[in-house]
Amino acid sequence: MTAAPDILCVGSVLWDVIGRAPCHMERGSDVAGRITRLPGGVAMNIAMTLARFGLRPALLSALGHDAEGQDLLRACAAMGLETRFIYRSPDLPTDRYMAVEGANGLIAAIADAYSLEQAGARILESLFDGRLGSEANPYSGVVALDGNLTVELLQEMAVSPALARADLRVAPASPGKAERLRPFLRHGRAVLYVNREEAGLLCGRAFDGAARAARALLAAGAGRVLVTDGADTAAEGGPDGVIERLPPQVMAVQVTGAGDTFMAAHIAGELAGLGRVAALERALEAAAAHVAGKEAG
Repeated sequence: MTAAPDILCVGSVLWDVIGRAPCHMERGSDVAGRITRLPGGVAMNIAMTLARFGLRPALLSALGHDAEGQDLLRACAAMGLETRFIYRSPDLPTDRYMAVEGANGLIAAIADAYSLEQAGARILESLFDGRLGSEANPYSGVVALDGNLTVELLQEMAVSPALARADLRVAPASPGKAERLRPFLRHGRAVLYVNREEAGLLCGRAFDGAARAARALLAAGAGRVLVTDGADTAAEGGPDGVIERLPPQVMAVQVTGAGDTFMAAHIAGELAGLGRVAALERALEAAAAHVAGKEAG
C-alpha cells in the first residue's frame, strides 16, 4: 500500500525557461547570457523544497501527454515527488513559464498556465473520490495552493466541504494574480503568503513595509499572513500580533522561485514543530540561499 503524502501541492507544474544575464538590464536590452530549462511552477517549486526538507509532497496539477509532460514526470520521480494524482490531459500541452533576469532582478516574465486553467476542477478529483478525501470525509492535512488556478475554482475551493478540515496555505503566484486570493482573505483558516506588492493589491493601497501590510491584511479579515519584501524586513502576523525579521543579505543570482521557497520552508518548519520566530527565520534563510544560487534544505 502506497504511503499517504505529507502535504498536497495544488497548482502549476510546468517547465521554467529562464534567461539570465550577469549585467544590469533595461527594456529592450539585448545581451549575452544563459538560457536554462528547469522544472518549475509554484506548486512544483514548493514541492521540490519540501522534499529537500525531508517531506513527501504530492502534486495536484495538470500535465499533457506530450514529451514535456513525460520529462516532468521523470524529473518528479527522481526527486521523490508523488505524481499519481496529477490529471493527464489527452489534448492539452504541458504548461510553460518564461522569464528574463538581469543583475538588477526580474526584468519580465510570462506564465502560460492555460492547460491548468482549462483542466479546472479535474485536478481535484482525488479530494472528492476517496483517494485523498471526500465531502463526507474531508482531507485534514496541509494543502499548499497557488493562484494559477482560475478565480472560479479558487472560489469553489474556499468553501468546499472536501477541504473543510484542511490546513490551507495560499500564495498568489504573481502580483498579477494577487486579487484571485480574495475568497481566502476572510476565510479564517487560510494562511496567506504574499509579498508587499501583492498585499497592496489585496488591500487596495500601497504599503511602505511588510509589517504595515501584514497589519492591514489582518484588519481586512485575514486569519494569518506572511509578507515578504525582497531583501527588506519580512513580517508574520496572526492572532498573537505581528513579528518582523530581516532576511540574510546575499548577492542575487536568481530570483524566480524565491517566494515559493520561502513558503515551503516556512511550512516545513512549522510541521517540524518550530515556533513563530524560528519558522520565519528558517523561511528567510532558505529564500536567501535560493537567491544566492544555493539549494535550500
